[in-house]
Amino acid sequence: MDPADKSPTIIVHEESDSLEELSEYLDVLSSSARLRILKFLEKKPRDARSISREIETSYENTKKHLDKLLSIGVIKKEAGLGAPTSKGIHPVWEYSLVPGGLEAIIRNLGIFSNTKVQILGSEISRRLDEVKSTLNHEVLGDVPALIVLGGSDDAKVFTLKNDVVRIGRIDPANSPAYRPGEDIVLSESYTAVTRVSRPHGRIVRNKDAWYIEDCGSTGGTQLNTHHLEKKVPARLHDGDLIELSKGVSGVRFLVILPRDH
Repeated sequence: MDPADKSPTIIVHEESDSLEELSEYLDVLSSSARLRILKFLEKKPRDARSISREIETSYENTKKHLDKLLSIGVIKKEAGLGAPTSKGIHPVWEYSLVPGGLEAIIRNLGIFSNTKVQILGSEISRRLDEVKSTLNHEVLGDVPALIVLGGSDDAKVFTLKNDVVRIGRIDPANSPAYRPGEDIVLSESYTAVTRVSRPHGRIVRNKDAWYIEDCGSTGGTQLNTHHLEKKVPARLHDGDLIELSKGVSGVRFLVILPRDH
């Protein structure tokens, strides 16, 4: 372990209930066929036979994959109408992604990774890293991002599209001062966070590294529980936790840097 890394470490024994549940979760997500199903369902709902043809496996195997994905809540099943046939249109079960479901998976895996779970006598840490890396590639396209943890924007994904990205609460009166869709603009409910027009903080890319900087906010900024000095950049790593203003009216982010090794 990097001696400068001060993020928390958790040691979990083999018989832990949380370990067993995490192992089952990883089992569901470690199948390439299931990940292809999730990608196929991104645009619109599909019935099981359409999914079966797309992933090139039997209808029976497809149903088993779908049941596994239903079990972790990333997809849902609702009645729909099948394609017209010579005998008319028939109702079918259609499967679709739960809104925010893929982002929630990355969020969950990122939190486990951030705590640096060490499993005694087990390979689950390696499996966790492998599944997280695959999902980052499949869902985010290996693009750096921040995911909101908690509050009204919980599980919302903000991708880092520019070398300088402002972070703050929405400011309808000064909308020309920031770039919605490019800056990280939070909803009004995060009242302890400074308005984005005079940002609480900013994310900056310098060569191949990303940094977080507090821009002189009132509520302050923390990185992995360490308070940041104002206007002093701190380097970010995959799995870091950022907190803007402590308490229920502040916000926390999970950092996703897929190419950070």
